[in-house]
Amino acid sequence: MSGTDIFVLGLDDANMRTLRRVPGAEDYRYHALLSQADVQEGDIDIAGLIDRAVAELDAFDGKIGAIVGYWDFPVTTMVPILGRRYGLPTPNLEGVLKCEHKYWSRLEQQKVTDAHPKFALVDLDGDPEPPAGLSFPMWLKPVKSFSSELAFHVKDEQDFAEAVREIRAGIGRVGKPFQYILDQVTDVDIPAEVAEAGALAALAEEEMTGQQAATEGFVYDGEVVVYGALDSLNYPDSSSFLRHQYPSQLPEPVVQKMRDVSTKVIEQIGLNNSTFSIEFFCRPETGEVKLLEINPRHSQSHAEMFENVDGVPDHYNMIELGLGRRPRMPRGRGEYRIAAKWYHRRFEDGIVKRVPTAAELERLRAEIPGVEVDIVPAEGQRLSEMDAQDSYSYELAFVYVGADSEEELKDKYQRTIDSLHFEFEEV
Repeated sequence: MSGTDIFVLGLDDANMRTLRRVPGAEDYRYHALLSQADVQEGDIDIAGLIDRAVAELDAFDGKIGAIVGYWDFPVTTMVPILGRRYGLPTPNLEGVLKCEHKYWSRLEQQKVTDAHPKFALVDLDGDPEPPAGLSFPMWLKPVKSFSSELAFHVKDEQDFAEAVREIRAGIGRVGKPFQYILDQVTDVDIPAEVAEAGALAALAEEEMTGQQAATEGFVYDGEVVVYGALDSLNYPDSSSFLRHQYPSQLPEPVVQKMRDVSTKVIEQIGLNNSTFSIEFFCRPETGEVKLLEINPRHSQSHAEMFENVDGVPDHYNMIELGLGRRPRMPRGRGEYRIAAKWYHRRFEDGIVKRVPTAAELERLRAEIPGVEVDIVPAEGQRLSEMDAQDSYSYELAFVYVGADSEEELKDKYQRTIDSLHFEFEEV
């Protein structure tokens, strides 16, 4: 039987749905390598995960065509480790680590651009104080974490002390396995200041303001390609995402500056044969852009937006690179002019007593064209016990919408969430 066998770390149903629609998918056989829960939930036994993945791959009776992944750490580091073991095209581990370690990433960024905030390392041992030279308000976050997990907005010394306590309590979940990777690599030149900081320190950064936005791109054989820019809009008076929308509605000079900064920092870091996404704060009135963080992977959150607008989910780029080919992403061939991923959230804790049924979601899709919904919590789950949530809210549903205008985008979303029937027990 002909076809290419592609192993996807943490493959989940929602992304399988999208992967089946990439060009050439009729010739691919996708295999889940570990489960989403293995790589996204609970404690991260990185050595054990690598051993289990190797056992699954060794047991496969066939030719492994590619090993890919779209999740954050540990997937981002496991893909190059496993790819190298099996002689497959893969991102370079050194480039991945430079992106993943927030302090190391900032040290590299400042070599080629000033489009970043003032920052300083915070040693969590002893009784740390706000770094000299940085002004409140600032953000305090682990040098390695998931998304916005354990990222705290601090306005004064009391907030700083409380954030330190919270980060100390939770930093080991991601920090310890990331430190394991740093300790294991022997062919990566880790700067002394990064090695001394390790993965159990925190990074303080002065607050950035403005419109959040992002670029998506890939590197193939040293060539950096930025293929899209999108906007990230928050709930009012909140740091929690309300929606991502593509393409960006920012002025073209601002979008071009994001593209230029993205190219410079990726070239400086030396990331290669990998997708990437870079988050920014932009001030359209001045043209200023400031880089928030670099992810050595594309965002699976954006795949359906690209499909709605460009005709192909950008998972395509990950697959092409995994197969050793240069991606050729189309532009503007989708059904809609604009698309979004919305985050339907609850800002109070609670126990989930009811979620929308499959029949209700199917009826909603039929009634509102261009809409897809993924429910996040399970019935009986306490929201504050869900993994990978930010520090201020809880995700209830991801709502993907394609439309021909922002007005239509907002209308379809409102009609959708008005139809989603959740019930909660207050706690």
